Amino acid sequence: MTNQKPALAVSGTVSSFTMDEKTADRLTLLRTRVESVFRGKRQAVELVLVALLARGHVLLEDVPGVGKTTLARALAGSLDLHFQRIQFTSDLLPADVVGVSVYSETRQNFEFRPGPIFANIVLADEINRTTPRTQSSLLEAMNERQVTVDNQTFPLKEPFMVLATQNPLEFSGTYPLPESQLDRFLLRLSLGYPDRTAEVDILRSYGHVDPCADLTPVLSRDEVLKLQEQASAILVSDEVVHYLLDIVERTRKSPQLELGASTRGAMALYRGIQARALLLGRAYAVPQDVKSLCTAVLAHRVMVKDHGDGGISAHRRAEAILEELLDRTPVPL
Repeated sequence: MTNQKPALAVSGTVSSFTMDEKTADRLTLLRTRVESVFRGKRQAVELVLVALLARGHVLLEDVPGVGKTTLARALAGSLDLHFQRIQFTSDLLPADVVGVSVYSETRQNFEFRPGPIFANIVLADEINRTTPRTQSSLLEAMNERQVTVDNQTFPLKEPFMVLATQNPLEFSGTYPLPESQLDRFLLRLSLGYPDRTAEVDILRSYGHVDPCADLTPVLSRDEVLKLQEQASAILVSDEVVHYLLDIVERTRKSPQLELGASTRGAMALYRGIQARALLLGRAYAVPQDVKSLCTAVLAHRVMVKDHGDGGISAHRRAEAILEELLDRTPVPL
C-alpha cells in the first residue's frame, strides 16, 4: 500500500516520506493487540498510540476501575521493551523513583543504583496520590529524558514513555498536579465507562483472569524507534500549520481563558498530528488530525477564568471552550 500526496513545501523543507505496507501492517498489528485486551474504547487506544509515536507521555484520568492501568499494561505488553510500574503513595520519596547513590565500602566510593524510572515504558500509577515533591522527581525525566542525582546526570534509554493514571481530585488522599507537571504530558484523556456490549465481553472474557497475562510483544525496540522517526517525517502542509496556529492564537485571545496555549503546546499538537497521520496510514497530515487531537493536547495547557476549585471540573470547562473555538475556526480546504 502506498498512500502519499505530492511533496509540498513546509517551512522551507520538502517531505519525501512514503507510507509502505510493512509500516501500515505493524501499526495495525499493534493496535489490534492492544484492543484485544482493552476493549470498547478504540479512540483511547488511538490516542495512546499517537503519544507513543510522537515520543510523548499520557495522563489517564478517571474514577477507579474503568481500565486506566489495564490500558497502560496492554500497551507495555504489546512492545518488547523494559516496563516498570511505580505505585505512587503518600510516603513515596523522590529517591524511590529516580534512584539513589549508595556508598560502597569495597570500592570506597558512591555507586548509583537506578530507580524504576530507568525503563522504556513507565506506569506511574495514581500519580496524584503522592506529594508534590515526589511528583516533581519526574519533571526532568519526562522533559529532558535524563535524571540528575548528586550532580551526576544519567541519560534514559530510548524510547521512553510515561503512562500516568490519576483519580479525580474529589477522592480522598489526592494532590493536584501543578501546571509544570501537566505540561509534560502530550495528551490527557478520560476513559469513561464501556458500553453494555463491551462490558459484557469484558466480564465473560476476563471475569476471573488477568487480561494482560498472555500478551506477547508485536514490536521490537528498533521497530518502535523507526516508527517514531517515520512519524517525525510526516508531511504537514503550510495550510495545516496555519490552521493549527489559528486555533492556538484563539486560545490566547479568548475572554474565557486566563492563559492560552503556549508554543510548547503548539509543538506538541504538531507532533501529535504527524503521529496520527502515520497511525491512520497517511504520509501527510490533514485538518481532521488537528481537530481530533486539539482537545486532548491543549485542554490541560490552558487555564479558564473563574476556575473555582480546579481539578476535573475546570478541565471539563477547558475542553468545552476548546470545542467552541474549533467550531468557530475556519477549516482549510
